Amino acid sequence: MILPGSASQSLAAELAAALGEPIAPVEYERFPDGELLVRIGDASPERAIVVASTATSDAFVELLQLQDAAREAGASEVVTVLPYMGYARQDEAFREGEPVSSRAMARAISSGTDRVLTINPHEDAICDFFDVPAQSVDAAGVLAEPLPADLVDPLFLSPDSGAIDIAETVRDAYGRGAVDYFEKERDYDTGDVTVSPSDATCDSRDVIVTDDIIATGSTMSEAVDVLDGRGADRVFVACVHPMLAANAQTKLASAGVERIYGTDTIERAVSDVSAAPAVADRL
Repeated sequence: MILPGSASQSLAAELAAALGEPIAPVEYERFPDGELLVRIGDASPERAIVVASTATSDAFVELLQLQDAAREAGASEVVTVLPYMGYARQDEAFREGEPVSSRAMARAISSGTDRVLTINPHEDAICDFFDVPAQSVDAAGVLAEPLPADLVDPLFLSPDSGAIDIAETVRDAYGRGAVDYFEKERDYDTGDVTVSPSDATCDSRDVIVTDDIIATGSTMSEAVDVLDGRGADRVFVACVHPMLAANAQTKLASAGVERIYGTDTIERAVSDVSAAPAVADRL
């Protein structure tokens, strides 16, 4: 039985259809003091698959409650699917006295589950923080599906070398095109990011900039500006996790992006394709 978090309704429905599993009638409540409560109704699952992105701190609390409710309902096995794991980019202590937040969250999640699947975490090493078996699921390939079929000499470009595997996965799924990346340097004291262009030829080509997540869109916008100056034709953006905080979407549009494509790990207007098939293969 699928137990959906309130922020993962679409993906939970797609996963239920892919697996032929029923969806629990989950209710979500917030008390006047701000505390949360989930209720899974009349359900007695043998295996409970909790599907909940944790893009907010409240979503983390909701996830822990869903896991506990599954146990209360008699589930002998709880599998937790994290379409998007918040705090995953805080995978080390960047300054003295800071926590490793992703480790703290992973340990809390581990207390209520038997197994974890997380989709394209910022680093695969995040899975090592869990106290139960945890695997990363690569859903980047589905991003090829909504891309235009008539891309001209396509170039799949990663914002940095660390995410080039996503560009390669999308290119391979699309079936043709070249792959390259930008050089990116981040100043952790100021938060400033400097993007330096690679040696790729962009003139008169369609360029697809890929990444695991778009948060503020600032780094991506810088990359797109560079592409515009180098004669790229159309520029598309494809990401697994379309966080698109604040004015990220309009920022990218102003930079000249023709279209943004994302999955439903974070449900946004640009979530054109579901990550459910990739998750279903692991379940």
